Amino acid sequence: MQRLLRIADLIDRFQDRFGKWLYWLVLGMVVIGGYNTIVRYVDRSIGMSLSSNMYLELQWYLFSLVFLLGAAYALRHDEHVRVDILYSRLSPKGRAWINVLGTLLFLVPFCGMMLWVSWPAVMNSWAVLEVSPDPGGLPRYPLKTAIPVAFILILIQGFSMFIRNLAVIRGFETAEEEPA
Repeated sequence: MQRLLRIADLIDRFQDRFGKWLYWLVLGMVVIGGYNTIVRYVDRSIGMSLSSNMYLELQWYLFSLVFLLGAAYALRHDEHVRVDILYSRLSPKGRAWINVLGTLLFLVPFCGMMLWVSWPAVMNSWAVLEVSPDPGGLPRYPLKTAIPVAFILILIQGFSMFIRNLAVIRGFETAEEEPA
């Protein structure tokens, strides 16, 4: 079990570092969004276009990346959506059982289905080097690649969660520890 817990530690450290990197994407999204807003009004005043579809799409692409790639980070820090009717009233072992069953019955099958469904669209996008139809638009095939990457990251984090909750059930850890 100790070896599996070390693997879970590695996964969690990776997710934490990756999540911190995503903070920079949020900053970029905010800066580009601010630029888009400001130049929209400046364009009207000077009668010249400083804006471009590229900036608008870049803002949406960054939002999509933060949303997709941040899901595993949110799962790591238990910030995902949870229907908490009884969960908070359960013992750590009871919560661990719910997490193990939820991981096996819902998280893993959903991620597997999303990988299976998204893969052909991603491959097709790369095959044709899909680009936005808007003038000045950006390539779409790199962004579509984030879909399977996101679900792989979620699966990996689910494996870490599974290990940690299994350790709680088996008595190796007394409670779920707050991630650092």
